[in-house]
Amino acid sequence: MTELLLPPDAQDLLFREARTANAFTQEPVTREQVAAIYDLVKYGPTAMNGQPMRILLVGRDSRERLLKHMADGNRDKTAEAPMVAVLAVDTDFHEQLPRTFPHAPHLRDGLAAAGVEKREATARFNAGLQAGYFLIGVRAAGLAAGPMTGFDAAGVDEEFFSGSSWRSFLVVNLGRPAENAWFDRLPRLEVDEVVAEV
Repeated sequence: MTELLLPPDAQDLLFREARTANAFTQEPVTREQVAAIYDLVKYGPTAMNGQPMRILLVGRDSRERLLKHMADGNRDKTAEAPMVAVLAVDTDFHEQLPRTFPHAPHLRDGLAAAGVEKREATARFNAGLQAGYFLIGVRAAGLAAGPMTGFDAAGVDEEFFSGSSWRSFLVVNLGRPAENAWFDRLPRLEVDEVVAEV
């Protein structure tokens, strides 16, 4: 088998032994830890270097505002997580393009004219990429993540993002995994089932 440049222990930390956590210890997760994660994963590629993902950290003092929008099966674990991140797309991400894509600043005007629906579709795809990078970054920090789409996004947007260009798409519980935090690992497809060649 071809060797990867990433050492085996790092491969295990980020992929093979990493799991989606459903329960966490009460050890705090700090804003500084999240900042360190973001400072690592911000280099992941996005179309036009648009970087449309935004992160809202919901600490314990504001948790009730989020819990009422969570699906029943996600409410308790979200209540108990040390930190919760609401990942959102910024439908006005194009306003940053003169700074983040300086060789083509005219793209801002083109996306402004395209309208919010076109921008949101672009933003959601690229924020989805960034969410993947974020989850790997959480693992790199020695933490575990519990990403969830089981929530009322319109309710979360009204609760936290009313009057802004942010739109929620993923809620992620963050922390150190508690004992028995995992469900059994489910099967993965093998390379021959996924990779084709022409």
